[in-house]
Amino acid sequence: MIELFSSDTPNGKKISIMLEEIGYEYKVTKLDLSNGDQFKNEFKKISPFSKIPAIIDHENNSEAIFESGAILIYLAEKSGMFYDKKTKLKIDQWLMAQMGSIGPFIGQYHFFYRFNKGLSEIGEKRYFEMTKSIYKVLNDHLKKNKFLAGNDYSIADIATWPWIARHHWHDIGLKNYSNLCKWYELIAKRPAVIKGYKFMDKTSEIPKS
Repeated sequence: MIELFSSDTPNGKKISIMLEEIGYEYKVTKLDLSNGDQFKNEFKKISPFSKIPAIIDHENNSEAIFESGAILIYLAEKSGMFYDKKTKLKIDQWLMAQMGSIGPFIGQYHFFYRFNKGLSEIGEKRYFEMTKSIYKVLNDHLKKNKFLAGNDYSIADIATWPWIARHHWHDIGLKNYSNLCKWYELIAKRPAVIKGYKFMDKTSEIPKS
């Protein structure tokens, strides 16, 4: 059984969606980030940078794994799913793009524009433009590719999709990016994605494009 330490965020949803996709039994230990649960010593033993998500694999000597990208790779290798050896290099590149650019840039846009609007005009403008650029890069890439690493759904898509699922926060207009919109809607229909999206709030609905 996998124990998932998480909160209801895009990074958290990556792992719940992956666990639903591979059909593994798991339980969720919720961390209240606003209450500082992530900084408690017990959690820092699992995730030294006090970041969610993290997991403990109780079937593998209670192995603890932190960083969402590493968790996705671990679960993909453990299950043998969504990490095809033939396209592994492409998957790794798009997974690292999500970890190093897509998530951090959109996350900063959320910080300035959604949660601290008016605090920093330059911050809002900078990360709006970066988020808009991410939409364009993904849209251009998906013009020639069904999924991020080619024809097959992979952990790169699982990592990236939850960030685009907050498109209603961005005021960019997902429908203006037809290829990205098609990709988003295709993944949004997957039963495991629908279930994983609701992992902390069974009443929540995936935002329409």
